[in-house]
Amino acid sequence: MTKQTFLQGTLILILAGMITRFLGFINRIVVARLMGEEGVGLYMMALPTLFMVMTLTQLGLPVAISKRVAEAEAKNDSQKVKKIVIVSLIATGITSVLFTVGLMFAAPFVATSLLTDERTLYPLMAISPIIPIVAISSVLRGYFQGKQNMKPQSYAQVIEQIVRITCVAFFVKLLLPYGVEFAAAGAMISVILGEFISLLYMIYMFKRKKKIKIRTKFFSYLKSSRSTVKELFSIALPSTGSRMIGSFTNFLEPILVAQSLAIAGISSSLATKQYGELTGYIFPLLFLPTFITHSLSIALVPSISEAEANLNKGLVHYRIHQSIRLSFASGAIATVVLCLFSSPILTYMYGTDKASSLLVLMAPFFILLYVQSPLQAALQALDLAKPAMWNSLIGALCKLSVLFFLASNPSFGIHGVAIAMSVGVVLVTLLHFAALQKAIQFSIPLLDIGKMILLIGTTWVIGSWIRNLYESMGPNLILFILALIILLIFYVITLFILRFISREELIQLPLFKKWLK
Repeated sequence: MTKQTFLQGTLILILAGMITRFLGFINRIVVARLMGEEGVGLYMMALPTLFMVMTLTQLGLPVAISKRVAEAEAKNDSQKVKKIVIVSLIATGITSVLFTVGLMFAAPFVATSLLTDERTLYPLMAISPIIPIVAISSVLRGYFQGKQNMKPQSYAQVIEQIVRITCVAFFVKLLLPYGVEFAAAGAMISVILGEFISLLYMIYMFKRKKKIKIRTKFFSYLKSSRSTVKELFSIALPSTGSRMIGSFTNFLEPILVAQSLAIAGISSSLATKQYGELTGYIFPLLFLPTFITHSLSIALVPSISEAEANLNKGLVHYRIHQSIRLSFASGAIATVVLCLFSSPILTYMYGTDKASSLLVLMAPFFILLYVQSPLQAALQALDLAKPAMWNSLIGALCKLSVLFFLASNPSFGIHGVAIAMSVGVVLVTLLHFAALQKAIQFSIPLLDIGKMILLIGTTWVIGSWIRNLYESMGPNLILFILALIILLIFYVITLFILRFISREELIQLPLFKKWLK
């Protein structure tokens, strides 16, 4: 099986992430144009229920499988790999059947009582068959990640989006005459088909590349695999806990925001508008670089796990340093651009810059969010998933407490919500760092900290000069894009001068290998 280096795997995942985000954007446009606001509303109302059920079904196993397979590969233990795959398939198979049946029975109650729109019953029922498909996909995804082969997963993501875009127009148009609720169900069917075709591709790649057979003595392996079950779920359950904490916090957040702003004397309509600006305008911009850090995190888990299994502590520290350095590099430019060009960005994207003060307030703190993801991946790879879960819980509780205290104060209002969210990001990142420092005495050298400060400072100075030049020439979209390109060129040059990206790292990438050797 083709194995990539840490950077090669990361680059493959980043490219796949960029393509799928672009295709996903096209898919949203198609769905919106065909179904209208009401149809999209029904579609979006059903999705959170699906995401929660899928989180419970997967049980956090992709990360656990990735780590344990990488450890077994480092020791050339193919039997252990086989046990991991079989145990994972049985566990997700059982949970997927239970949750599929459970969702189908609970759908009428969820639609009428919780979502308060009985028409959401149809998309909920239509989407339920996707649960076992995603369950099997998660096992194969974790297996390939553990093998440090990111290509099957990346190709499957692209295939899934292509199939979804191809089918969505057909099914929505076919069912739209029967009502928007059936059109929403048609959109869900296209999602199922996309996931199913991508699963078939991963099964094909698994059968073609695998060195193990999982058909023989299937259940006898389960009886002799108690230690494997324990090893998997020691990571899987805390990982699921972290995700559920995030999901529950996201559920409580709008409720708490509405109540807090009401106490501050802000009308419900204005509170809804301000919260919409924060979550609909600001968050997508702040989370834009996270597909890069997410790709780093996926590749980091098996890489650290392999190094730890080989007792290579130096490589463990180097990989964490490397991921932090690259994550910071990807987030620093976003932070500077969002702070300096907040008004034109919001104006060109949404037609208003009313929320620019929120963006300027939050962007400097959210640079730690980009570092948080690889830190959490490192904790999971080092069998510290439980501390990572507790860190997430502490961060969530502090965020909600600060949110209520500040947002209910008329002096803060919606800015109190922004501060609370920033506090949550900073706290969880620092707790993750402290956990790593305690476990493996990890620290960031003062030289690297100095480089980070110098990178931000230099980019800020150059960016301020470019912004002033842009503003003196008058608002113009073409000039704005040109200004960002010039700043990006300066930024890349600064990255190489400060050695945030070294020549040795570039040589590992096929694109640069011939040029630099």
